[in-house]
Parts: sequence; structure tokens; C-alpha cells
Amino acid sequence: MLPFRLKHRLKAAGCYMSERLTEEELHDIRQRVMDLKLEHSGLDQAIEQLVQSGTFEELKIKRLKKRKLQLKDEISRLENVLIPDILA
Repeated sequence: MLPFRLKHRLKAAGCYMSERLTEEELHDIRQRVMDLKLEHSGLDQAIEQLVQSGTFEELKIKRLKKRKLQLKDEISRLENVLIPDILA
């Protein structure tokens, strides 16, 4: 999880502020993105196993898919922070 101070800075300044973050903060964000991608992949596998097992637990599958979408959104938001703003 991102440190509170970093979460607060990202929320206050919006997603596009990579040029103002310290190297430590950028490292924290990169680490968080990797952690989220691992969790996302794990959910993929869990959903696939539930579907293949034949015991369709629709509610559980829906919850896992919802969490997977939340992770994808969080990954995208954090990756946008890491991309520097380039004036065209």
C-alpha cells in the first residue's frame, strides 16, 4: 500500500504530477503497481478455476470480477502518474 503522505499528495494534486515526486515516491508507486498486477493475475486464475470447476458460484465470481476491475483502474491511475507530461 502507498504511504499515507504519498496518497494525500496524489489526491491533492491529481494524477499527473510525476515531475514533482521524489525518486522514493516514484519507487513506491512502481512497487504498488507491481503488487496490484500480481493480485490482478491471481484473481484471473481464481476466476478461471471457479469457472472450470463446474460449481458456478455466480456471486463469488461477480465479486472477484468487480475487484479485478477496481485493480485495473488503480493500476491505470498509478501508471498515469509515472508517465511524464509531454507538451506536444
